[in-house]
Amino acid sequence: MNKVFSAAQNGHVYRIDKFHVPEHARAEFLKRARATHDLLRKQPGFVRELLLEQVGGPGEFNIVTLVEWESDKAIEQAKEKVTAMHMQINFDPQELRARLGIRTDLGNYRLLDA
Repeated sequence: MNKVFSAAQNGHVYRIDKFHVPEHARAEFLKRARATHDLLRKQPGFVRELLLEQVGGPGEFNIVTLVEWESDKAIEQAKEKVTAMHMQINFDPQELRARLGIRTDLGNYRLLDA
């Protein structure tokens, strides 16, 4: 069976976050993103992840993250864990984005029927 079709049938959810990260903010942003992804990889329902940096072409977003989850429930539970981690380390993602001038486009996606 085609892997794409199989994932769509299983109800997988893709969290795709796009970021415009100014060069001066890159190191701090990536440190935070990697720490979050370290936690995500340990969560039930995690399938795979990608952390991508644009190397060519037009576009306003230069860093994109993708995390594939088995279900809506898995992504919601992971979100709770990330929020708890952020509270524990006194980290506010909105403050970071505002302070460093990072713009975002965040969302959950599903595969379209083939």
